[in-house]
Amino acid sequence: MPELPEVEVVRRQLAGPLVGRRVTDAWAHPSAKFASGADAVGSEIETLRRRGKYLIAELDCGRDLIVHLGMTGRLCFADGPETQGNEALLSRPVDGPAVEVMAPNAVSVSDPYVRAWWRLDNGETLCFHDVRRFGRIAVCDRGDYRGLPTLAAMGPEPLEGGLDAGTFWQASRRSSQRIKTQLLNQRLVAGVGNIYADEALFLARINPSARAISKPRAERLLAALRDVLAASIERGGSTLRDYYSLEGAGDNQKYFVCYGRAGEPCVRCGTELRRRVLDQRSSTWCPQCQKR
Repeated sequence: MPELPEVEVVRRQLAGPLVGRRVTDAWAHPSAKFASGADAVGSEIETLRRRGKYLIAELDCGRDLIVHLGMTGRLCFADGPETQGNEALLSRPVDGPAVEVMAPNAVSVSDPYVRAWWRLDNGETLCFHDVRRFGRIAVCDRGDYRGLPTLAAMGPEPLEGGLDAGTFWQASRRSSQRIKTQLLNQRLVAGVGNIYADEALFLARINPSARAISKPRAERLLAALRDVLAASIERGGSTLRDYYSLEGAGDNQKYFVCYGRAGEPCVRCGTELRRRVLDQRSSTWCPQCQKR
């Protein structure tokens, strides 16, 4: 699933093309997970921001268009013929050669995995493509996220000054969860997933199974978390299988020091990295560098 860095990369790439543009037409899959996306028609996009793993386009009508990419979702501009409604495109037989396979960061509105599209006043069409349908689209009154409970209860952002080491440590002390599970708890810290939790814990030399950490270790962990998130954003995010930004695959996966490297030697001490499932999530760590 795209985490904070991947969503932030997409936000930065989309902000220029979207902000100041008006939605002149739209289509959304009738599923409750996507249908309200069409309610953005007629509105101008004033700002595009990120909250955790959510993208939020603030509209001039006082509402928000919210997109969560889920496991396989991606936003990209249509590549191909003039946009037509999916119903029309899929209701008639197609003659001629098979459709050409497009680059992973391009899509046609006739693609059956396009769950919504928005036509802008400059003729461009933004598409939401989601193979497994774990993503989500919603249009709601600004700040009224009751229909999106994870977003409504989102904790502070790790990169934007809303989370200091003292607050992070106090929140951690009140929890009985393992520290790895705490990092994945969106109420404690926004936007962190399995990749960056493993990487940060490794850099901070903290075992993912630990349930209580000292304030100095909490400070070290928060600093490591900020480092890995910022580095990933600069590298375009991590592409493992499904994530692509508008510019294609990210490069951060080439720099993993821990995540997905079980069985390989630790880059610090040479000890074989181990993997185990903690609270239903896979974790990789070094038994020598990350002692409990």
